[in-house]
Amino acid sequence: MATVLYRLGRFAFHRRWLVIGVWVVLLGAAGVGAQQLSGHTSETFSIPGTESQRAMDLLEQRTGASVDTGTARVVFRADDGATVKTPAAKRAIESAVAEISGLPHVMGVADPFSTGAVSGDVGTAVATVTYDVQAAELTQSDQDKLFAAGDRATSAGLTVDYGGDAAQEKIGQSPAEGIGIAVAAVVLILTFGSLLAAGLPLVTALIGVSLGMAGVAIASGFTDVSSSTGTLATMLGLAVGIDYALFIVSRYRQELASGRPRDEAAGRAVGTAGSAVVFAGATVVIALAALAVTGIPNITVMGLAAAGTVAVSVLIALTLLPALLGLMGGRIKGRTDDDASGEPGKPGPGERWGRFVVRRRVPLLLVAVAVLGVMAIPATHLRLGMPSDATANPGTTQRAAYDAISDGFGPGTNGPLVVVADLTGSSDATTAVSEIQRHLVSVDGVASVSPGQVDKAGDTAVYSVIPTTGPEDEATVDLVHALRGDASALKAATGAAVYVTGATAVGIDVSDQLSSALLPYLVVVVGLALLLLLLVFRSILVPIKATAGFLLSVFATFGAVVAVFQWGWLADLLGVETTGPVMSFLPIMLVGVLFGLAMDYEVFLVTRMREAYVHGAHNDNAVVEGFRHSSRVVVAAAIIMASVFAGFMFSSETIVKSMGFALAAGVLIDAFVIRMLVGPALMSLLGDRIWALPRWLDRITPSVDVEGESLTRQLAEPPEERVLETV
Repeated sequence: MATVLYRLGRFAFHRRWLVIGVWVVLLGAAGVGAQQLSGHTSETFSIPGTESQRAMDLLEQRTGASVDTGTARVVFRADDGATVKTPAAKRAIESAVAEISGLPHVMGVADPFSTGAVSGDVGTAVATVTYDVQAAELTQSDQDKLFAAGDRATSAGLTVDYGGDAAQEKIGQSPAEGIGIAVAAVVLILTFGSLLAAGLPLVTALIGVSLGMAGVAIASGFTDVSSSTGTLATMLGLAVGIDYALFIVSRYRQELASGRPRDEAAGRAVGTAGSAVVFAGATVVIALAALAVTGIPNITVMGLAAAGTVAVSVLIALTLLPALLGLMGGRIKGRTDDDASGEPGKPGPGERWGRFVVRRRVPLLLVAVAVLGVMAIPATHLRLGMPSDATANPGTTQRAAYDAISDGFGPGTNGPLVVVADLTGSSDATTAVSEIQRHLVSVDGVASVSPGQVDKAGDTAVYSVIPTTGPEDEATVDLVHALRGDASALKAATGAAVYVTGATAVGIDVSDQLSSALLPYLVVVVGLALLLLLLVFRSILVPIKATAGFLLSVFATFGAVVAVFQWGWLADLLGVETTGPVMSFLPIMLVGVLFGLAMDYEVFLVTRMREAYVHGAHNDNAVVEGFRHSSRVVVAAAIIMASVFAGFMFSSETIVKSMGFALAAGVLIDAFVIRMLVGPALMSLLGDRIWALPRWLDRITPSVDVEGESLTRQLAEPPEERVLETV
């Protein structure tokens, strides 16, 4: 592989205008495709095989109705002890309802005075608005028109707030990307000591993100794509795009400092550091694509979109980057890792740290593992859930509407369950409808049940069940499971098949499915890590050490997420305004992303250690040598990646904020605690055994040569004796 990449790097360097032209054409084509083929994002979680999905499919098949179209709740409140039934208040509410009924995409509005949606103290009334499209397809203009129509009731002294998915805040541009790029620029300048060299990773990363986002936009025209898909693709595209270019540019400058011609330096940089980039990128891509094991199409699409962006970043680093290096000519100067260490001959900070870890390996190892173990304890209390108005920030109209409904009607009104009864197996459908309602009312945790609405064919009945607890409460989860547990008894008694669905039940199913998929996914990821690292390092203990460290960092990160976003620790400091269950897909997404990034640091550090060891260095000296050559670049890469992720914490959307925090914390823990401390200390402690590989396994294990050792040997031969064919 190193030889092929060496030739590719030289080709891109010499044919720079051709390579740059190809990427410009691809970027233009992607932009046109995104403009012409893009569709709307969708927040619908289709979960094939679950009871919620079966109920929704049955309801749509029988009645044509869909439970996943957008809905809004317009909450009218009379203040200071007044009521919503005064003549002026009632006229204002009815006028607002009539105006909302005529808005685009509004399929219907439930008048609170006709449906009885007025609180017991007559201080609150709720009008439910049903749209004919999903909430994600509604524009900011549609939402503004809803707010303007509802706000007309304020002329009667009423307070009006809005809840439901159709009223959720439309998230615009945030400063996240800009903050991450600004920090990355500063770190790159400090790392390279050159504005020009620092600018290349930023340029190539932005091109990769642009292509990735264009791909997401095109995909949205053909399949359901959630709004979080673009956020994840942007996060990863910026982070890995900068990091991969950083590794190659750093190696290029080392080769120049060794006296290589520029084209030769570019070829060697792509052949050596580029080999590690290919391996690291492949691990990220495979880990993200493996999210398909969740069985949830939206999560699968999210993983594939992010994986595609990472793959594009790898291709850009291997082709466009050496072409741009050729374009820069002699304006990028050679520089080694030792140039920033201070006085000539004096050990740099990376080498000093390596020696410190080797000398204090046992106490450092014990302290680090103990600290990470304590950090992981909150992870045992992890609760998963989906975002709702309950998690909206205090002071927003969405949170005010949620609280007003809870106060006026009970918390369960914010999360009604939809019970669908298939009556085709009943001998007496009328009796079955009544019997099912009597049973639903008698279940503990049920506040009220609407009369069963039977379709025209008389084969389907629909009930609205209001729990006594809110949608985020664990008791509501227990209620859903209890209702489903009673289905077999109801079928035996009435002949009707009963299903539980609705937004709350769908959220519970998503959480359950992702929780059950987490362990199999971990097995896939850990198994992949063991196999790939075995191929790269030709060792049994190095892969075990790397994956054990990865698991430790993941669980410590889970603990930090629970402590901040579920328990509220440091919430004020980090700008977290609401706490509650962790977003359902965050843990499994975190595992996939951190796995790939952890392998990045493992490869770039340990390959240098292995290179020194196979050339005869003592194991401890090999560990120190790896730090001397690679630690500075790895530290810069980790700071850049963590900064890019942390920038997303400035988003006002809780789901984006939690993703940014989790990924930033995970990168910092894995890079600085696991890869820079625990891993090297353990390698020093195990001595030569860390590199051992049984002979029988050595014979059947193919050679990957990520560090480019074979390429270096071939290039050292006289030109007439080389097997290598250069461009």
